[in-house]
Amino acid sequence: MPGFRAALPAALLLLLLSSFPPAAAEQPPWPWTPGAMHALNPSDRHASRAAWTALHYSNYHEASPSTLRALRQVLKATVKIIPGLGVKYYLQFTTEGYINGENAGSCLATVLYLKKSPPEVYIKCAHTQDKKQIQEEDNKFYHYLHHQTKPIIANNIPDSHGNIDRAHLPLWGLAIAGSSYIMLEKSTENLGYFMAQVKAVKQRIRKDSAVEFEFIVLLHETPTQKIELCHMHLIWTLSPPLRVKYICTSDNHWLEDGSGQDYGSAAGLFHEKEGNF
Repeated sequence: MPGFRAALPAALLLLLLSSFPPAAAEQPPWPWTPGAMHALNPSDRHASRAAWTALHYSNYHEASPSTLRALRQVLKATVKIIPGLGVKYYLQFTTEGYINGENAGSCLATVLYLKKSPPEVYIKCAHTQDKKQIQEEDNKFYHYLHHQTKPIIANNIPDSHGNIDRAHLPLWGLAIAGSSYIMLEKSTENLGYFMAQVKAVKQRIRKDSAVEFEFIVLLHETPTQKIELCHMHLIWTLSPPLRVKYICTSDNHWLEDGSGQDYGSAAGLFHEKEGNF
C-alpha cells in the first residue's frame, strides 16, 4: 500500500519494544480543589497517557488501517477532579502517522477517567492526509483481503528486531485499529497501553461482504512494563465500526509461537461487552 514503510518510526519503536525495570502504577497526589480547572505541565506523563487514550478511541472508531495516529506532542493540558465521578483531562496535541511517522495534524480532546467504567472520550482532529487517497488505500487492502481463497496466516509482526515485512504492514495497521478498542477499555488514569506485537494472525474466509481475522496480540502496559496477551476476534468492512471481541491474559503459557494453533479453540471466551457482532 502506498505510504507504508517497512519499519516503525524509531521513537515509537523504542517506546513499544523497550524493556525497563517494572514499576508500580503511580497514584497522582492531586492536591487540587475538586471541581476547579488546573493547568498541567504538557510533558507530564498523565497528560500524554490521556492523549494516547483519546487516540485509542479515534483509531478504533475510524476503523481504517490508513488513518492511524500516534501522539507527537502534547501542547496544552488541564485537568479537573469531578467528585464522585472521576478525573477529566482537556487536551490539545499534535499527531503523526502511526506507521509512516509523517505529520497527521493536531487534535482537541477530553478524556474522562471513570472509577468503574472505561474512559469517556471526545476527540476532534484536523486532517492533513488526502481523504481520497486514504479511501483508495483502504479499498485496495479490503478488496485484496476479500478476494483471498486461502486464509492469510502470519506470525511475529514486527519481528524481534522491529522489522515488518512490507506485505504485513496493512495487517499490522488493522491489528492496531482493533486492539485500540481493547486498550481503550483497559486504560486508566494510571495505566496506559501500546500494542507491541502481533504474535499470530489467521484470516477466516467468508462469503459475505466482511473480512474476518483471529489475532493474538501482545500489549505493553505502562508504567508497570507488563506484557499482556490478548486473543482478538475482528470483523472489518469498509464502514465503521470495527467489530471486536477479545480475551486477555498475562499468563506466560500463552506466549508461544502461533503457527499451527487452533484459533477456534477460544470460541465463546471472547469479551462479551462489545455487542456489535
